[in-house]
Amino acid sequence: MRRQTSVLPILAALAATAALSGCAVGPDKRDPMENWNRAVFNFNDKVDTYALKPVATGYKNVTPSFVQTGVNNFFGNLQDLWTGGNNLLQGKGGDAVSDIGRFALNSTFGVLGLFDIASEAGLRKHKEDFGQTLGRWGVQPGPYVVLPLLGPSTLRDTAGLPLDIVADPWSYKDPTHVRTIGGVVRVIDQRASLLDASTLLEEAALDRYEFYRDGFLQRRQSQVYDGDVPETKAEENVPAQPSVNPTGEGTAQPAT
Repeated sequence: MRRQTSVLPILAALAATAALSGCAVGPDKRDPMENWNRAVFNFNDKVDTYALKPVATGYKNVTPSFVQTGVNNFFGNLQDLWTGGNNLLQGKGGDAVSDIGRFALNSTFGVLGLFDIASEAGLRKHKEDFGQTLGRWGVQPGPYVVLPLLGPSTLRDTAGLPLDIVADPWSYKDPTHVRTIGGVVRVIDQRASLLDASTLLEEAALDRYEFYRDGFLQRRQSQVYDGDVPETKAEENVPAQPSVNPTGEGTAQPAT
């Protein structure tokens, strides 16, 4: 079974929490561009429904699992190099050495990264990008934003995205048609790995936009702090929840 299936219990718990807590009322200070973001979200959703998801489903059903694993490992190995760079920029030298060691080991003995022997050797895989590095050094996430085709982000992460693209070794692959084909396969493989999770979200979420937004913001905050989010920071990322005042009217209050 592939690694991504481990997110299903987490998503199920989040869905249950969302259902019990109800829908937030009033504007969300984290999402001042909600009208625009919802429009882009709906556009992305249609592209996914009518194009990407069907192709990813066919890919998953037809492609042998060992090939899918190899594709996932190959591009994940390229990502390890930039992850190491970001860990170094964040002052996490031990993790940076581990990431670069993973890249070296998998690129050689793992046949260009097709086999993840570094994990078997005890080198834990990390995932860091420049948005996380900016957050680590105190840059606030800023407003939530949904990017066309690219999906959920924040102003901080969007600012860091160009450097993530430039730092991707695959962006320099020649000839161009090989780079393009590889990029398409990469996207399809990533989408295929999330098919089960996206199906769960579609069935569980009352408001899919809010569910994706809240889940993304909480996950990004956790990534910036490596899972150890300060209590004050965690409270900043809690969406408002409806409460009833003595007159019976709903007012937005911080969730407790």
